[in-house]
Amino acid sequence: MQAASGEWHVLHERVSIDQAIADPHTAPEVRAHLEQVRVARQFASQELGLPDNDSYRSYADIGRPYVVWNVVAAPEFSVVPERWCFPVAGCVAYRGYFHEQSARDFALGLETQGFDVTIDGVPAYSTLGKFADPVLSSMLRYGDDDLAATIFHELAHQLLYVRDDSEFNEAFATTVEEAGLERWLAHQGAAARMQAFRTAQQHEEELVALLAATRARLGQLYATALPRVTLSQRKAEAFTQLALDIRALERREGGAVLYEEWIAQGLNNARLASVATYFACVPGFRRLLHEQQDDLRRFYAAARRLAGLPQAERHAQLCTAPPGGGAEGPGKRSVAR
Repeated sequence: MQAASGEWHVLHERVSIDQAIADPHTAPEVRAHLEQVRVARQFASQELGLPDNDSYRSYADIGRPYVVWNVVAAPEFSVVPERWCFPVAGCVAYRGYFHEQSARDFALGLETQGFDVTIDGVPAYSTLGKFADPVLSSMLRYGDDDLAATIFHELAHQLLYVRDDSEFNEAFATTVEEAGLERWLAHQGAAARMQAFRTAQQHEEELVALLAATRARLGQLYATALPRVTLSQRKAEAFTQLALDIRALERREGGAVLYEEWIAQGLNNARLASVATYFACVPGFRRLLHEQQDDLRRFYAAARRLAGLPQAERHAQLCTAPPGGGAEGPGKRSVAR
């Protein structure tokens, strides 16, 4: 009910991008962003082979910093996320709420049951082509390049989506986003922005590698028969070291404090699971794109073929999993974006 109500309110706020640009009451900075959106949206269909439909051809000012808040949870001694199942999306590794307090209330209930939990604001989501998704005011805060990347990511979900496989879906969309943004910047002749994109991508990969290594070590730890008190102690030590490693990484990269909020909230199994949902299968998809000579349409066809395989088989070809990942917690359920 909350999802249906939230979606209705988003759709109710839509106006065409052309209308928003022409409106004299539209703020100049919003108008400039929307003019870029109009060009990037055309590029997405004509050059990237992404769906040519009414999505991201309208704008909705939602009056808040995020459109939804996603809750991710994992058992105390497992790096495998809980999963929740829905009629359209299937089983996914997060649960989204249009009201922040609702997300926090749900997260608190999970915490009282002993789960590790994270809550993250999300600027955009896809209805998988069921509705004409608008560009949201929450998407404008990160700059034009991230805005274009987000549109490419969400349109990729409309192009290919496999029920009950968040890791496949998010990694596919992330790979399309990366490849699309690189082509978009080359199309614009934006050499400096291209270098900034590649630098940011390298930094992101270094962070993901840190998190993946910690997840692998904890997966092995949780698979042992050690007493709970020992597991708790070694788990705490692992996350203390991870926080130190993240801060050291930030210092090496110029001192920017990018992940202090994560550390302040408390690094935990759910944070590791959330990042893995988006990135664990990305190296496999990058390899697949390269095998298709970086031809996006051939890449889409190859990804569809993989989507037709049993989940275990396609994950074996694409994804890396931590050894001894721990038993799944009760219930089935599965950043962004």
